Amino acid sequence: MPRDLDQALAEISAIRSQIARTIVFRGFGPATVAVTAALAVAAAVAQATFLPAPGTDVVRYVALWGATAIVCGALVGVEMVARARRVHLTLANEMLWTAIEQFLPAAVAGGLLTVVLVGYVPEATWMLPGLWQITFSLGVFASCRFLPPPMFLVGAWYLTAGLATIVLARGTHAFSPVGMGSGFGVGQLLTAVILQVYREEEDAEV
Repeated sequence: MPRDLDQALAEISAIRSQIARTIVFRGFGPATVAVTAALAVAAAVAQATFLPAPGTDVVRYVALWGATAIVCGALVGVEMVARARRVHLTLANEMLWTAIEQFLPAAVAGGLLTVVLVGYVPEATWMLPGLWQITFSLGVFASCRFLPPPMFLVGAWYLTAGLATIVLARGTHAFSPVGMGSGFGVGQLLTAVILQVYREEEDAEV
């Protein structure tokens, strides 16, 4: 009997996880995502003001943008948990885990890539701004089937912006605050707009 009960519980858990993967995740709030866009622009301004030569102090450059990413991630994460529990109710945990599972590989890859370039290939660190945006785009693309369909445009933006940054922001333009500020500023603002429009469409259908 205990074995049958364990099997039944495991099957129920698998079904719940499968259902969670077929539902659009509504844990991201447009207002908070828009705040992260503003923070990206603020970080770019801070870089231009207090770190005019980031190529000679890459560690401080990484610290600035790393801290910005952590703050943005914390803001989005806290709201994500609260909204998921309010909107998805009993499926909240499965929805949250699926959301994290989709984006986590790209986030980890971006972090490890930063450590490797800064620690072992410093001559290639000028590519970090572009590579960060490219890895972020991979996380967005991986999450697309779990988010509103137009979110594909966000992934395309980050991929295009990352590649453009690698092509244009090199040499004397390496680590340009414009690359990161415009890339993540526009990308997060576009995300916020899509989330807001999609939410209004859902509300209109109710």
